[in-house]
Amino acid sequence: MYQVLRTVGLRAISMASETYTAGMHSAAFVTCPNDKVAKDLARGIVEKKLAACVNIIPAITSVYEWQGKIQEDSEVLLMIKTRSSKVPDLTEYVRANHPYEVAEVISLPIEQGNPPYLKWILEVVPE
Repeated sequence: MYQVLRTVGLRAISMASETYTAGMHSAAFVTCPNDKVAKDLARGIVEKKLAACVNIIPAITSVYEWQGKIQEDSEVLLMIKTRSSKVPDLTEYVRANHPYEVAEVISLPIEQGNPPYLKWILEVVPE
């Protein structure tokens, strides 16, 4: 029992001592027409150090207005974890490599998270 309490206590102290500035990291979202495009973009984004991780979420349905008509399409969603400072470079990469005329790239600042995970993002994605 002592060992369990000691481990929990050390983790709590470690997490409390790590400081985090909200907004240093961002989660960006990009929709893709299919799995192949999603995987190609995800691999390129990670290889070019524009993000630490890209999750590929299959089988979403998007309903949107395009050129005056309501559209409904099956798409694949990329959830991208990166430094906030890299979002402009990430956007340019997606625009240059995405088949859509107007590719979706939106990002939200990460306000809180697991400190070791956030630290890992900073280690993988250079400034």
